[in-house]
Amino acid sequence: MTRFILIAGMLVAMLVPGSGCQIAYLAGGMAQSFEYQKRIEVLAEYDGLEHQSVAVVVDSDLGILYQYPKLAETVSSGVGNLLAREVSGVKVLMPTYVREWQFTTPRWNAMPYGEMIQALNVDRIVLIDIHTFRLNPPGNRWIWDGECSATIGVIERDGLTTDEFADAYHVTVSFPTVKQLDRDSATQDSIETGLLAQFIKHTAWLFYPHLEPKYPDKYKPEVDANP
Repeated sequence: MTRFILIAGMLVAMLVPGSGCQIAYLAGGMAQSFEYQKRIEVLAEYDGLEHQSVAVVVDSDLGILYQYPKLAETVSSGVGNLLAREVSGVKVLMPTYVREWQFTTPRWNAMPYGEMIQALNVDRIVLIDIHTFRLNPPGNRWIWDGECSATIGVIERDGLTTDEFADAYHVTVSFPTVKQLDRDSATQDSIETGLLAQFIKHTAWLFYPHLEPKYPDKYKPEVDANP
C-alpha cells in the first residue's frame, strides 16, 4: 500500500505542471513514510527448540494472577501456538496439561529445574516469569499506559547443567503506542488484549527468524496488510 502511494505521488509530480516545491515536498514525505514502514529480518536469539519437545510454563506473583486470572493461560497458549507454527519440527506440550501439572504440584516453582523438566518429560522448558503486568501508570487509573515485563529462561534436558538456565532474556513491551490516551478513549479489554498480543509476539520472536520494524517508534502496522 505504501509503495502504491509513493508511486502515485511521483506520477502526480510528472503530470501536474507548475506544482514545483509542493510536489517535491510531498514526494519527500512519502519517501520518508515508506522508509519508516520498512521491516528487517531478525534471527532467533535461541534456535535450540527445533525438533525438540517443549513445555511453555508461565509464572507470576499472586497479586498479578489475582488481578488477571487468565494471564498465565493466555500467554502460555499464545506463545505455544506461535512456536508450534513457526519453529521447525517442534512439539509443544498442551498448555492445558502444563496448567494442570502446575495446579496439582505443590510449590512447583520452587523445584530445581532438572526435576521440573523430568516431571514434564520434555526436552526444553520455556519458563516465562512475568514481573509486571499493568494497564495504567502507577497511581493514575484515568490514563491507559500498559506495560508487561518478564524474564524468559530456557531449561535444557541435555544441557551441561539442568538446574540453571541455558539462556535467559528480558522482554518488556508497552501498549498502546498513543501517549496519554484517556480512559474514555478505549476499553480495558482492548488495552489488555493489545498488551498481551505484543508481549506474546515479542516473547515468541526470541525463538525463530522473523521480521521486525526497522524503526519501531515510527512504524504503523495498520498501514500494512500483513503487519
